[in-house]
Amino acid sequence: MERPSDLSLPNTEPLFSFLPLADLPFLVQPAAAAAAEAAMEKPHAVCVPYPAQGHITPMMQLAKLLHCKGFHITFVLTEYNHQRLVRSRGPGAVKGLKDFRFEAIPDGLPPSDPDRTQDIPALCDSITKNCHAPFLRLLQKLNESGNPPVTCIISDGVMSFTHKAARELELPVVFFWTTSACGFWGYFHYLDLIQRGYTPLKGIYVHMLLSY
Repeated sequence: MERPSDLSLPNTEPLFSFLPLADLPFLVQPAAAAAAEAAMEKPHAVCVPYPAQGHITPMMQLAKLLHCKGFHITFVLTEYNHQRLVRSRGPGAVKGLKDFRFEAIPDGLPPSDPDRTQDIPALCDSITKNCHAPFLRLLQKLNESGNPPVTCIISDGVMSFTHKAARELELPVVFFWTTSACGFWGYFHYLDLIQRGYTPLKGIYVHMLLSY
């Protein structure tokens, strides 16, 4: 009688095949699902500065701080400023990161010399009239991508169209004032000055206005 140690199996395919642990579905799927769930839960702030350097810089500083705290950031420039940034610093300037993206919307003004400052009064008027629709479409696009959906809007205090878009999509909006506290105080009292009849300035006060 043969001993068990002398027995041999025919030369056939292995009865069992072993997968690496990393390839086992029941181990991979929970990890992937957890990562996807974490991405969906990550707060996503859309930052919208007024298109001037003195507004873009402080908004960018705030966006970087929020990004360091775990926020997904979408930083929205006008197409004019987006193109100027690419022209001066190259495409890498707006490449961003996986969770810090740059987007652009039109300001409604006709094309102009990228080396010159835009007409500020015309820009303010155009932004008020023309930016709401493209901004709303951008928010819808970001939400449809779902990676992650928009959770809040951080808007420059003078970009009032963002409030209308936020209300339509039922998103919270925070207005960020980029000027000094003294400048904010002046804007805050506009209505009071008008109601008291102090503006527009009249008589002897007119010559006190700065020429610029």
